Amino acid sequence: MNRSGPTGQVPVPRRPDRLGWRAKFGVIVPSTNTVVEPEFHAMSVPGVTPHMSRIHIRDMHFADDDGMLRLLEQIRGEIGSAVDRVMTAQPDYMVMGMSAETFWDGLEGNRQFIAQIRERSGGLDVATGAEGCERALNLFGARRIGVITPYQPIGDENVVRFFSDLGFEVAAIKGLRCPHAIAIAEVTERQLMDAINEVNQPDVDAIVQCGTNLCMSQIADEAERWLDKPVIAINAATWWMALRDNGIEDKVQGFGSLLREH
Repeated sequence: MNRSGPTGQVPVPRRPDRLGWRAKFGVIVPSTNTVVEPEFHAMSVPGVTPHMSRIHIRDMHFADDDGMLRLLEQIRGEIGSAVDRVMTAQPDYMVMGMSAETFWDGLEGNRQFIAQIRERSGGLDVATGAEGCERALNLFGARRIGVITPYQPIGDENVVRFFSDLGFEVAAIKGLRCPHAIAIAEVTERQLMDAINEVNQPDVDAIVQCGTNLCMSQIADEAERWLDKPVIAINAATWWMALRDNGIEDKVQGFGSLLREH
């Protein structure tokens, strides 16, 4: 689509991109995030290319609720510029490689966030982790869920609010209380498996992992096999939503049943 961007820049005429001939995704990630980019590339399909634009995080510490609020303030102050930068690549669709802001203030907060990104990008559709998880849970028919996050209590409260607004019951939540943004990517496989077991109550229909810098997608694929229930990693859910929204039905192995079967 030929339209002016948020800065009034007029795009050049377009022909199919040599690599992203099916779709180019503009991906917004915090500068501290080291997991979204390699996981999206690992889940790649022919003709679809993700293009990263990073939100500058100057203070990565969030060892308490106040610290997490400061992190969100940084994201809110920088995200518009990150969108502007990636728009110069003329993406077809926007993908949020960050999750806390997409859960904040529940369902209404998520909808307002999407509207802001859509407006800033000149009308592009947007995939968020929160909505990707919502779609996945509805697909699986899950109502009672267990949740894993890297957040402090205030972050967990907003995650519970979002899912509760949609009618899901959060039966158990495990916040890993990571002290800073880099530490999220350092959470070990053992810690993640322990967290899965902790929230896996007998009457839980599905497990959801939030926090895009938690390296969880391949572990979720394994966990589904020994739990015999959906384990939804947020990066896999976001990528799945982006692909399916763009009519791309390719199945991807190794990152959970969502991408493998749906």
